[in-house]
Amino acid sequence: MSKFTAEERVQTVLRYLKGNESYNDIQKDLNIAISIISAWVQLYEEQGVEAFFKPYTNYPVHFKLEVLNYMNDMGTSSVETAAIFNISSPGMIRNWRKAFENGGIDALQPKKKGRPSMKKETRSNAKKTSPSEGSMEALRAENERLRMENAYPKKVECFSSRAGKITNKIKAQVIFELKSEFDVVELVKVADIPRSTYYYWEKRLQREDKYATTKTAIEAIYHEHKGRYGYRRIAKELVKKNICHDPKTINRLMNEMGLKCMVRMKKYRSYRGKVGRIASNLLNRDFQADKMNEKWVTDVTEFHLFGEKRYLSPVLDLCNGEIIAYKVMSRPVYQLVGDMLEDAIRRLNPRDEVVLHSDQGWHYQMKKYHKTLERHHIKQSMSRKGNCLDNAVIENFFGLLKSELLYLQEFESMDHFERELHEYIEYYNHKRMKTKLKDLSPVEYRTQILEAA
Repeated sequence: MSKFTAEERVQTVLRYLKGNESYNDIQKDLNIAISIISAWVQLYEEQGVEAFFKPYTNYPVHFKLEVLNYMNDMGTSSVETAAIFNISSPGMIRNWRKAFENGGIDALQPKKKGRPSMKKETRSNAKKTSPSEGSMEALRAENERLRMENAYPKKVECFSSRAGKITNKIKAQVIFELKSEFDVVELVKVADIPRSTYYYWEKRLQREDKYATTKTAIEAIYHEHKGRYGYRRIAKELVKKNICHDPKTINRLMNEMGLKCMVRMKKYRSYRGKVGRIASNLLNRDFQADKMNEKWVTDVTEFHLFGEKRYLSPVLDLCNGEIIAYKVMSRPVYQLVGDMLEDAIRRLNPRDEVVLHSDQGWHYQMKKYHKTLERHHIKQSMSRKGNCLDNAVIENFFGLLKSELLYLQEFESMDHFERELHEYIEYYNHKRMKTKLKDLSPVEYRTQILEAA
């Protein structure tokens, strides 16, 4: 099979996503394995068209370890993992896993280009003789190497869990912690940092922390307010305790400590540029509807808890504000929106003419999405780019959901949160009164007012 260009791979994906051709049809036409086509489709749905034009990347060791650990922890295939981490070839991940199983972390080191240098063996090196294979010394050395390769990633994960990323400072902290057990020279090789970088950070780590008292106060205030205070409010609280620092300094210290305000969480944005068809703004901020199944609005929002993410895709009827269908998934793939749309369509009657409004997220630009709407005679409407007010009603629902559920109670696990999320949407539809609905819930208004009219 000849190598496919980026343009040819994108065209192949689009052929499948149009819905007219199956994997088998494309496989017979192009003489390419179905698994390869499926991998391209998953990469496109996860990362968009830009993933196919990504230049060659020489991935560092810590990234390869992160990818392999994710596969082991989540049980994903190499195809799914490649799509999630924006890696063009799933085979590359399989090679990493095989190399790691055979040679450990050293096998993940990038190979140096060119011919090896011919250095003369020094007198000191000549005296050093490597232990013979199978000897007790060789077995001890191998055992020590395996212990180090096992201990290092665990320590890195522990140190980086709060910071969110692996920095040279964190690598130096790990080496500093492990140097009583293992040789620093070998640890530096595993960490993939220059020895001079480690010794630079070692000196800084041994200094007395002049912000130690401030950090203790920051942590106390942060937990007292259960993560609701950001760095500006914490800086003001510190002034009351006669601890005066610039708010930017407090922000830096909080980032180092892994403390972030939980109230203003990062908003999920599915806009990736124009990857398909952009529809007109038919709704035009007219959020009034006289009957059910006349105007629907939809969007996607993200929740980040316990180191995991969940994505919610609901459809809201503007007549009574009822959530008529929704889907929750761990990844924002097309199925999240596709399954939600199929559930909403079941609410339609034969004569209904509904307008479905969304933003310009990539899900809503997909041809598969357009074809589903056309098949059921649904008119598509889209917000103008970067204008959240064009879809204000669904944004308001997300605000209520996070204020009345996410920020109001504690959760034991992500499964617990999902159960509470389903219960809240049930409560919102059936029990939560709204003034504009004559103090009735959306379902009560539909059954008592609309159906009686």
